[in-house]
Amino acid sequence: MIDDWLKDAEVRMEKSIESLQKELGSIRTGRATPALIERIQVDYYGSPTPLQSLASITAPEARLLVVQPYDRNAMGAIEKAIQRSELGLNPGNDGQLIRIPIPPLTEERRKEFVKLVKARAEEARVAIRNVRRHEADHIRKMEKDGEVGSDEMDRGLAQLQKITDRFVARVDEVAHKKETEILEV
Repeated sequence: MIDDWLKDAEVRMEKSIESLQKELGSIRTGRATPALIERIQVDYYGSPTPLQSLASITAPEARLLVVQPYDRNAMGAIEKAIQRSELGLNPGNDGQLIRIPIPPLTEERRKEFVKLVKARAEEARVAIRNVRRHEADHIRKMEKDGEVGSDEMDRGLAQLQKITDRFVARVDEVAHKKETEILEV
C-alpha cells in the first residue's frame, strides 16, 4: 500500500526534474540552441502562440539560429516577439527567413544567468520537498488510521527520504551541468 504512494511520489518528483530541464533550456548559453527561443510567445492574430508552433527553428552554426515561419504573414510578429524577449537578441529578416546571431555573453551576463539557474534549481528542490512532505503526511495518516503498522510507516518514510535525496541530487546535477555550459567561454 505504501509502495503505491512512493511510486506516486517518484512520478511527481520526476515531473519536477522535467520542468526544471525545460526552464533551463530557455536560459541562454554561449551556443545557439532552438530551445532558447521556442517558448517565446508570439502575438499571432490576437492570440499568444509559442514560436515553435509557428515556425521551424534550426541552429545551422554554433552562434546562429534560423527561424523559418510556416506563414510569411507572421514574420513581423515573430521578429517583434524575439526583440521583446529578455534574451537580448537582434533578429534579421530577409523576407524568407529570420536569422538570429547569438552574441557571446559578457562575464556579468553569465553571472546573472548562473544566479537564475540557481534560483530555478532551488524552486525544483522545494517542489520535490513539498511532494515528500505531502506523501509523508499521507503515510503518517495511514498509520494513525490503523491501515499500516508503525514499523511499516518507518520503512516507508525512510524509503521516501531516499527517493527525495536521489531526486535532489539529480536537480543539483542538472543545475551544475547548465552552470558549466553558461560559464564556458
